[in-house]
Amino acid sequence: MPGDWAVPNRDFVWAPEVYDNGNGFTMHYTARDRATDKQSIGVALSSSAAGPFRPAGDGPLVCPASEGGAIDASSHTERGRRYLLWKNDGNCCGMDTWLYLQPTSWDGTRTTGDPVRLIGQDPGEGLVEAPTLVERGGHYVLFYSAGDYRRDKYRTGYAVAPALTGPYVKAAGPLMTTESFSGRVRGPGGQDVVAGPDGRDRIVFHGWSADYGRRPMYMADLGFADGRPVVRGSKVLHQAEDARVHHALVRDAAGGSGGRAVGGIDHDDSYVEFTVFAASAGEHLLSVRFGNGSRDAAGAPVDATHRLSVNGTAAGTVRYWHTGWDTWKTTETSVTLSGGWNTVRLSKGEYFTELDSVELA
Repeated sequence: MPGDWAVPNRDFVWAPEVYDNGNGFTMHYTARDRATDKQSIGVALSSSAAGPFRPAGDGPLVCPASEGGAIDASSHTERGRRYLLWKNDGNCCGMDTWLYLQPTSWDGTRTTGDPVRLIGQDPGEGLVEAPTLVERGGHYVLFYSAGDYRRDKYRTGYAVAPALTGPYVKAAGPLMTTESFSGRVRGPGGQDVVAGPDGRDRIVFHGWSADYGRRPMYMADLGFADGRPVVRGSKVLHQAEDARVHHALVRDAAGGSGGRAVGGIDHDDSYVEFTVFAASAGEHLLSVRFGNGSRDAAGAPVDATHRLSVNGTAAGTVRYWHTGWDTWKTTETSVTLSGGWNTVRLSKGEYFTELDSVELA
């Protein structure tokens, strides 16, 4: 049970974070503070990860009532020091939300310094919550959730910094969304990063099932491309105009993503080569956005193809049905990739097709 400072109502208790403190186990949790009537972060201790956990302290660990309270505790260790990440619960009271970093004692039972603001909500996010912080490749990566978890628009984003306390710069787009999972997971958020039995990173998160019947936990392979996270199964967009283009041309394209596309892939040595990052080795889904206005000698619409190669090895062809020029459609094919960086090349095949972008999941 929570401490005596907490309202005895299970509906107000959530978000446990448990870790080994060296002399036992610490649990941080969220509960409603009697004195302020705000959600706050409390502490409990146990000799076993399985419990029972007993409340520590006479009051909440973190309870900024003037900012709406605090929720979503998460632990981070850095060079022998422990820190607590948390969110001010401002959305409860019409205020902005921020993610904070605050030093604590090693057992997490007391704070040892002032909180530092890391990131706040941007227009369109509604709120930020559920912080997770890791250091990979010399970069600090702060994962967070944004939006309303009851809706499709709930999503996972991230920000990157060169130092623990920032400055953190948010990525241009979210890491995981309903759309990036093609609707297989709806509203992915509440993420954490864990090591699998092979020592490699995984991301665990919750999301609605496709039929909204339940909100289970999911897990996916996680990799870091120069310090930026990539989740297996969550599409990453690569614009054709940003790829390596050989004996073809980049042009303005009505309706193209980003307003540009690559055409003129008309010669035997024409190709567009994408450099992509795979979180883990194996079969991945490649989605190609294309426009095919080809016609045969009699003027009839025809399918077209590109030759596909992966890491310099032929991997079949990609077939495109007739769409008309500047009418963009998407086709999907499987590619087998190595973990880490790969090259995917689309070269001149039968007839003619223009490329807008590819997405890799």
